[in-house]
Amino acid sequence: MKKVLYLICFLVYCFGLEAHQMKVASYNIRFANRNDSINGNGWGQRCPVIADLIRYHDFDIFGTQEGKFHQVEELKNKLRGYDYIGVGRDDGMKRGEFTAIYYKTDRFELLDEGNFWLSSTPDYPSLGWDADQVRLCTWGKFKDKQTGFVFMFFNLHADHVGVKSRDESASLVLQKIKKSGGKLPVILTGDFNADQNSRCYMTIVNSKVLSDAYECAGIRYAVTGTFNAFDPNRKTTTRIDHIFLTSHFSVDRYGILTDTYRIPVKNMENAFQARNPSDHFPVVAIIEYK
Repeated sequence: MKKVLYLICFLVYCFGLEAHQMKVASYNIRFANRNDSINGNGWGQRCPVIADLIRYHDFDIFGTQEGKFHQVEELKNKLRGYDYIGVGRDDGMKRGEFTAIYYKTDRFELLDEGNFWLSSTPDYPSLGWDADQVRLCTWGKFKDKQTGFVFMFFNLHADHVGVKSRDESASLVLQKIKKSGGKLPVILTGDFNADQNSRCYMTIVNSKVLSDAYECAGIRYAVTGTFNAFDPNRKTTTRIDHIFLTSHFSVDRYGILTDTYRIPVKNMENAFQARNPSDHFPVVAIIEYK
């Protein structure tokens, strides 16, 4: 009888712990363009690999950047059991790149959603400060169906040129989090185009609102930075893709996933070349909440 009780307690503990865990990620999937296709990195060959990577690593909820409408739709179609929220940054509908948030529909219920532009006029598509391109942040309010836990998820893509734009965007996102999230737990993901030494990054981690999952992780797997320029041999020390969290969460594991795939080398029998699924590596964290 004691052995049975121990087994029951053990199973309750294990399943309870699993129910309070989420695997979150940020992944810049690279916008589809002709030059990439010419260079052997076309979306058509990358999309199935990205979908397989996501399924294998079993992301529960994750933010993407750069995907255009046909890309986010194709990815959704390959990810059975996931849905996404988001709009095109150019018109607030389907034009331009998305900062889409994907989530498992059997795990999460979408309670609310919205978007704001990274500019001084965030309520409509607009160019912000010294930015080179229109930039966007998508957010969703979710409930974990297993536990009833409610949280906010924000996902953005900051400008790659404008330093002031990145700094102001960080401040704007923090304002929106405080206003929209209130006292709710918050996850913020994105391609910030700003590394861990930048003012943009410091604005966020010194805010007393959010912490970097990389710094909080009990176990860390990060053998290189997050931008790879489609070069599988590239190594950096800079992280421009981030996962930030409020204090409601603890971080069990954090990783920069350097998965590659192989394509045949032309005119060479049984010869293959390593390729990266995107010019960014996905960043993933296994987080827990009380």
